[in-house]
Amino acid sequence: MQSSQTYDFSGGEVLLIDKPSGWTSFDVVNKIRYMIRFEAGIKKIKVGHAGTLDPLATGLLLVCVGNATKRIHEFTGLDKEYTGTFFIGATTPSFDLETETDQQFATAHITSEQIKKAAEAFTGPIQQVPPAYSAIKINGTRSYRHARKNRNVNIPARDVIIHEFEILSAGIPETSFRVLCSKGTYIRSLANDFGKYLNSGAYLQSLRRTRIGPYHIDQAMTLDTFKQQISNTDTIL
Repeated sequence: MQSSQTYDFSGGEVLLIDKPSGWTSFDVVNKIRYMIRFEAGIKKIKVGHAGTLDPLATGLLLVCVGNATKRIHEFTGLDKEYTGTFFIGATTPSFDLETETDQQFATAHITSEQIKKAAEAFTGPIQQVPPAYSAIKINGTRSYRHARKNRNVNIPARDVIIHEFEILSAGIPETSFRVLCSKGTYIRSLANDFGKYLNSGAYLQSLRRTRIGPYHIDQAMTLDTFKQQISNTDTIL
């Protein structure tokens, strides 16, 4: 949690928010803009985020306010750390729990050693194809809109770097992990590729972002905490 309860929103603030599950990153931005307007009395203020988190994911979201929005590009390029779980033995079209399971796969042949070897195989510079259920634009339309209408989309592979890929618990069907990666990495795609490497299938069951560059989830606050802070008289308007 941030220790200071004094804010200079117009001058610029970078808020470390612990995003709850079920919220989009833009939901958080809109909520913070609303709270600043009605709790702090500022009717017009720029608010943006530096790095999207999927709705089902939780964890660290950097929200820039006022003049700090000019620094968003600085934050989006920082490395990011995640923890989470893969479900091994099935796949979904979205590579996570947003969609229903579409295929089941055998897992009896998979050992804990093979799971750890798979993590090693994906450590370093790799190419990955972002999920069809993503916000990437295809001919001016978000890819997920095409996917939801069962349209085929062709998304080119991109170069990313997995700096660290640690298996915290190698289990079937659930394997927990920690990943430190570069900008542009899709952990959902990593889950899907992970399953293929094991001659099986996998999807992302849970995800939490724990770090963005030097900023850690331990420094973050909930939306309720932020509301309480800006309701006090210490806030600089």
